[in-house]
Amino acid sequence: MTTTAESVFDTDTASDRVGEHEYALPLSDRWKTFIGTVNGGYLLATCLQALRRELPQPDLLSASAHFLRPGTPGPARIVTDVARIGRRTGTAQATLLRDDREILRVLATFTDFAAAEGPTLVSAEPPVLPSPEQCIDPTDGFPKDRPEISRRIEFRMTEVPGFWRGTPSGKTTMEFWMRFADGREPDPIALAMLVDAAVPVVFELGIPGSATVELTVHIRQRPAPGWLACRVTTHYLIDGFHEEDFEIWDSTGALVAQSRQLAIVST
Repeated sequence: MTTTAESVFDTDTASDRVGEHEYALPLSDRWKTFIGTVNGGYLLATCLQALRRELPQPDLLSASAHFLRPGTPGPARIVTDVARIGRRTGTAQATLLRDDREILRVLATFTDFAAAEGPTLVSAEPPVLPSPEQCIDPTDGFPKDRPEISRRIEFRMTEVPGFWRGTPSGKTTMEFWMRFADGREPDPIALAMLVDAAVPVVFELGIPGSATVELTVHIRQRPAPGWLACRVTTHYLIDGFHEEDFEIWDSTGALVAQSRQLAIVST
């Protein structure tokens, strides 16, 4: 595979076209999580990068991903299928396969935000946080064998979450700053990965693990450069399944991404 991208994210989500509507890439171990599998947002981004090459519209608008099996590092294929190309949007599907087994199925719609216009209403406010420089890095003091994804994404918080101190707080909302550790600026596909990059907020309930079943992300506009202010909330944990709502606001205070995922907890 050849790429001129300097960012780890761009390098690790790039794929080679190997046939009509078919791409190949190695899934990188640089996005492994606490439980040793590859991060679901990273898997989603590999599919979205392939779909961007299939559609004329440049910007991701929405994506819905169903996670069928855990992702592991190694050779993988992406098979795409274009559903419709319209004037304002284009929609296509991608299937990610590892060892010829389907691990992820994605349906995504792209648009051109530069041409978007129409009525606008934003009734919510971004998280109220001190500047990133005034916040703390919660990963300070992580062991040397820390999860690889924690080396790729930077966080800044007002305090270390309780579960990291061994005393879960019981809170089901967290607010924090986030960005790529190597300085890569965000774009719509990167936002689709970042909504799944933080530790699940249900950890503050003493839950030891959570695995995504389905993730839907909506991109609202192209983000400005800089740190991203994030808010993540869970309201309902029922019979071991929970939802998680995620908002990302850019450095200008604009809402740039929303997501909801359904996940199953481990006990």
